[in-house]
Amino acid sequence: MERLLGDQLKDKRLLTDDQVKQALERQRLHGGRLGDNLVALGFLSEEQLGSFFHRKPHSPDSIEDTGLRRTFIVDLVMKHLFTLREFTLHDVVERLKLPTPIIDEVLEDIQRHQMIEVKGSSGMGRMTYRYTLTDRGKARAQELLGISRYAGPAPVPLSVYRRMIEVQTVKNILVEESSVLKAFSHLIVSNELLTRLGPAVSSGRALFLYGPPGNGKTAIAETIARVMPETVYIPYAVLVDDDVIMLYDPVTHRAVAQQGSPENELIKRNLPDARWLEIERPIVMAGGELDLSMLDLEFNPVSRFYQAPLQMKANNGIFIIDDFGRQQMDPQDLLNRWIVPLERHTDFLSLQSGMKFEIPFDQLVVFSTNLEPKKLVDEAFLRRIRYKIKIDHPTEQEYEKIFRAVCDANGVEYKQEMLTFLMERFYRRSGRPPNSCHPRDLIDHIIDDSHYHGHKPELTEKSLTAAWETYFVEL
Repeated sequence: MERLLGDQLKDKRLLTDDQVKQALERQRLHGGRLGDNLVALGFLSEEQLGSFFHRKPHSPDSIEDTGLRRTFIVDLVMKHLFTLREFTLHDVVERLKLPTPIIDEVLEDIQRHQMIEVKGSSGMGRMTYRYTLTDRGKARAQELLGISRYAGPAPVPLSVYRRMIEVQTVKNILVEESSVLKAFSHLIVSNELLTRLGPAVSSGRALFLYGPPGNGKTAIAETIARVMPETVYIPYAVLVDDDVIMLYDPVTHRAVAQQGSPENELIKRNLPDARWLEIERPIVMAGGELDLSMLDLEFNPVSRFYQAPLQMKANNGIFIIDDFGRQQMDPQDLLNRWIVPLERHTDFLSLQSGMKFEIPFDQLVVFSTNLEPKKLVDEAFLRRIRYKIKIDHPTEQEYEKIFRAVCDANGVEYKQEMLTFLMERFYRRSGRPPNSCHPRDLIDHIIDDSHYHGHKPELTEKSLTAAWETYFVEL
């Protein structure tokens, strides 16, 4: 990716060959990212480097600029029109997310072929025309819907999608220590753990969290996602050959609020390509339900278009595989499927036709497991995961901090002598190690009991004993 960055900056005429060579040599001697070395040498400013990695997709000025064939756009417009009884130019612009001049040109073409007609107007000019499909147009639209029922925003070509993923790569995320401390401020974790997590997140490489259950691996994995800075752009859909892959998922992708009305934005020029959506870096989490089919394109035989697999939805973000080893498939099957993507940062998907194509695999993959790594995966796979971090039982001091925080959050008065009673009477006698989740669960039991009996929740020997005995099962 470092050499790719240099090539892209040269393509934009921001750098010369000699400047890239000097920066690469400085990187070899001093380390760091290529971009940082370019700034240190004075070849780029911080602002230039930042704007390069956060580029808005430029709105197309012509059909050719969209990267789509004219016939594809015409066919997509026809399918949209079939669902509308009457429509205006603006209605079609809103649905396809293409600029007004392009849609106007397409509607003129459709009108020349006598597939739409003007039903009326609310003012002067084509912008105010109200159209409807002719019988000939309805027949053509039905024919097209029989081939593919996709009628969403216009897709972007695969090649354009690839380039944008490369520009927004997680490899160039700059994570500051202050951001890590702020993101983890709601959790009780050691400074030692934070000093390990920071470089792992900043590297953009795979991370393996392991350790006994109930000590916050999932919470830590979710918090890592909050550390990832900036927003990214994703297309609503991607076009591969003549097949559409729906990428945008409102459950996974959190859109950033846009300023201004859509009506004005799509009509004006020099605005971002509306086929792309600005989102927070995506967070995809899969647990025991994960199987290999979820990592392949999902083809709907009725609608005849595809849904993107999980790893494609996670590009430029984070993919958390929670409770690894408890999936419906053999862990080795997943490892075999992902050895190449994790090493080469690229993946291959197949269409129903048998055609294979390449997509970027650009995401921070976090494996979280309660099992011992060496019992779960082989050494060859572990080598491909740069960071392995154990999340162990809390120390007594950490347990006390967690217990205090849980009491404060639930309005229960904290009593040091009751925590001492809990540790001496139950943990030490039973030999059971404390888990980070125990304070929350024990306090929940005490609160449930107090609600049932109609009194204020309180830490007492009786309430702690009852909570312990109903929570734990001695095997």
